[in-house]
Amino acid sequence: MKRFWKRLLVVVVVLFVVGVGAFFWLTRTDHSDGTAPALAGAPSGADPVARGAYLARAADCVACHTTPDGKPFAGGLAFKLPFGTIYSSNITADPETGIGRWSDDEFVRAVREGIRNDGKHLYPAFPYTSYTELSRSDVLAIKAWLFTQPKIRQPNLPNELGFPFNQRWAMAFWNAAFFRSHRFQPDASRPPSWNAGAYLAGALGHCAECHTPRNFGFGLKHGDALAGEVVQGWRAYNITSDGMHGLGQWSDAAIASYLSTGHADGHASASGPMGEAVEHSLQYLRPEDTAALVTWLRGVPARDGKDPIVVNARPKAVLASGDRAPAGDNAATALGSELFEGACASCHQWNGAGQQTPYASLAGTRGVNDPKGANVTQAILHGVKMRIGENDIYMPAFGHAYSDAEVAALANYVIGHFGDKRGEVTPKDVAVRRTL
Repeated sequence: MKRFWKRLLVVVVVLFVVGVGAFFWLTRTDHSDGTAPALAGAPSGADPVARGAYLARAADCVACHTTPDGKPFAGGLAFKLPFGTIYSSNITADPETGIGRWSDDEFVRAVREGIRNDGKHLYPAFPYTSYTELSRSDVLAIKAWLFTQPKIRQPNLPNELGFPFNQRWAMAFWNAAFFRSHRFQPDASRPPSWNAGAYLAGALGHCAECHTPRNFGFGLKHGDALAGEVVQGWRAYNITSDGMHGLGQWSDAAIASYLSTGHADGHASASGPMGEAVEHSLQYLRPEDTAALVTWLRGVPARDGKDPIVVNARPKAVLASGDRAPAGDNAATALGSELFEGACASCHQWNGAGQQTPYASLAGTRGVNDPKGANVTQAILHGVKMRIGENDIYMPAFGHAYSDAEVAALANYVIGHFGDKRGEVTPKDVAVRRTL
């Protein structure tokens, strides 16, 4: 019996030592500075502050660190997640409530490793899992620019997380499972434009954080990268090269137009988080950098993704309808048709062409071809608002005017009329999406 317990103790000690070793191996830090590929808008020889301004826009920092009516970069934006609500932090140079006292090393560590200046872990709502690829010089250029912006004294809001998610130390184990500290590695077999696009999409634009499905631990499913996910109630679509469900049938010009203006004729108009990305970030990229993104997107492996969307470019009701009168609808859609006529037809038109602006076109878009109607419902409830160049793109919100049942009926009508599909939106779905 004593021999048994001795052997058991040895096994336990060995497993403990191996486990500790594996933990520290998996959470090791890449201490290299990293080298960024050349970007047209941020040449290596440019003034660091000017480079930082471009890089901060490419990284879309303002979208997450600014509330709709708040001061830039002062934080406080809520991220409603399945396990609670996380609020973004103040990243102005205010010394008391912001990052004014952070050293260069502390800032780089926070951005690339997800660890604050006090040694506590950040939650991956802050995309350090993507920013880890940034070069040190690019991170410090962003810091240099942030420190030229107004200092805002605004205390950070406490997160609303229950146990055990409110234990920041536990993030070390999440990192061991789902995060690897590493710098961007250019692919020598690819052209410079592809590497620039990969850096823009990954290290800076963190596209995967929205467009890649999450696993049970809220880590990215890298094997299904960019195949689409639902974020804050909005569907981030499949942006792989798949010809049926992704961007495979889009022309280079269409992709570039969508990235730089938020609209591609016959394909989509941006809204929700993607609209914010275009408004605050993508529209400011130099044309050469937008083209680099297109080059990289073309090489993303094709994947179907979850709940793949098949776009019907020639739905029968749209083909039968004129701009001012509908045709070909099912009688069961009477309530939805009535609501569309009263609030939507004057802008979107019955043939989906859009009257006052191409952004109002519906025919051929993925939103109206999604039976679950995530983005259609969100647009009805919360509206659409973004500024592109000197133009304001606007759709009013109707959530205050319609009941859950009416919103569901309208969404399902839009899906049926413009996508020729049976909408699956329920009043319960609408009630949930109102809170997002």
